[in-house]
Amino acid sequence: MVDEGQRHIVVLSGGLRRDEAGAYESSGLTAYMLGLVTTRSRPRICLIQTANGDNANAYLNWYSAFAGRDVETSHLALFPMPSVADPRKLLLEQDVILVGGGSVANLAAVWRVHGLDVILREAWEAGVILAGGSAGAICWFEGGTTDSYGLELRPFREGLGLLPGTYTPHYDSESRRRPTYQRLVGDGTLAAGWASDDGTAMHFVGSELVDVVTERPDATAWRVDPAPGGGVTEVRLDARLI
Repeated sequence: MVDEGQRHIVVLSGGLRRDEAGAYESSGLTAYMLGLVTTRSRPRICLIQTANGDNANAYLNWYSAFAGRDVETSHLALFPMPSVADPRKLLLEQDVILVGGGSVANLAAVWRVHGLDVILREAWEAGVILAGGSAGAICWFEGGTTDSYGLELRPFREGLGLLPGTYTPHYDSESRRRPTYQRLVGDGTLAAGWASDDGTAMHFVGSELVDVVTERPDATAWRVDPAPGGGVTEVRLDARLI
């Protein structure tokens, strides 16, 4: 784990990539995330793919990406039943819990049925680093934008709320994300919050954003707030190239 008493969440907009041969490999963003672990030379990382129904190929891709890395990998599946007898014990033993993308609405519902919302808060408070991309990033906030309900982006307000406000991923790669998020924040449907371009990571300690890193020179993260009189103010954040 990281320094005792600190609560860390890493919001990824990216995580895996393919090498020249087409094989999955971990990215600089996941290396950044693992680099936060200072108390163990071989970090323990647990993968959770609830958002895509615990798709076996998704787990295979993650395990392949971390093969050869000095990490101990495990996973927690919830379909058709929990893959371990004691999910709480498994998660509290980790240094990093990494959540994949898919349907954040389905993820939130299934987690609550199994009590993972409570367990993950306990893990966060104990110093386990929570991380994830897309749905696996939105879930830590109060809400955000999602296509969980159909092709059109809609507001989602059932997040775990470990981080205040809202979040939207894929700010530069999906044409509807930016205008939809701005509209929903501007009219008060969603609380103010954060957005990030693909290839970036935001690191929160407690509720404070302490670092933004990127693998792409033109990519960054953004703060979006409602503006007096309507609309929003959008502030581009400084990002370190890694």
